[in-house]
Amino acid sequence: MKIGFIGLGIMGTPMVKHLLEADHTLFVNSRSGLPPSLAGYQLTVCASGKQVAEQADAIITMLPDTPDVDAVLFGSKGVSEANLAGKVVVDMSSISPIETKKFANRIEQLGGHYLDAPVSGGEVGARAASLSIMVGGPQIIFEKMLPVLQLMGKNITRVGDNGDGQTAKVANQMVVALTIEAVGEALLFASHAGANPEMVRQALLGGFASSKILEVHGERMVKRTFDPGFRIALHQKDLNLALKSAQEMGLALPATALAQQLFNSCVAQGGEAWDHSAMICALERLSDFSISAQ
Repeated sequence: MKIGFIGLGIMGTPMVKHLLEADHTLFVNSRSGLPPSLAGYQLTVCASGKQVAEQADAIITMLPDTPDVDAVLFGSKGVSEANLAGKVVVDMSSISPIETKKFANRIEQLGGHYLDAPVSGGEVGARAASLSIMVGGPQIIFEKMLPVLQLMGKNITRVGDNGDGQTAKVANQMVVALTIEAVGEALLFASHAGANPEMVRQALLGGFASSKILEVHGERMVKRTFDPGFRIALHQKDLNLALKSAQEMGLALPATALAQQLFNSCVAQGGEAWDHSAMICALERLSDFSISAQ
């Protein structure tokens, strides 16, 4: 398949590699240019989203936020300026479910098809092609694109119609944030009580408290390795989507709001670009105790 890919960041670059290694033809565009790690691959670098869409049968976007997707799809020299008849746009960014439905409608009016397919699993999952992919859109288009999605992920679920994939991703980010908070509190408690936090983490991995967050992010907390990963600023964006939607629905999400405030504390400490496991730094500041000082 001729595939366009727009957005070659931490996530997009390894995802493109998997597509190339499966012998797809790639047309790519990124505002930061071609990453050095892709320099040795056979692909076509395009100057705009329009140029990508003119040459590709399916156009995948992997971008930071809702305005970025809007600009790439509908801005000057955007994807929508190409002839989209019969082509598929697959947005794998994590953005607003409400705006996603509007984007899908506009693409369909131009003769194209649209899937929202946000991912979970971070850089580790992108590199290992083990991402969880939550898809919203027509069943027939999902089936058409499934072999491509399977090159980048393992747990691939069509949740429902356009927007439902993004709704599932927001829910995922709520669970991740609250689990990071729980793991951080537990390791902080253990460390302050005099126990070795790494050995406590190992013990908990064998019980009902075990989770991927405890395994990966718990280790980062103990070892103080907060290079992203998944940046706090991006997780804040996702929680903002949850809290804004909850306000519109008259829904209470008190723990999600708490997690957002802890991320705000990290940002105040200069941690906007830290990995989201660094939420532990906000908890440590509240208690005036650091795991690393144990």
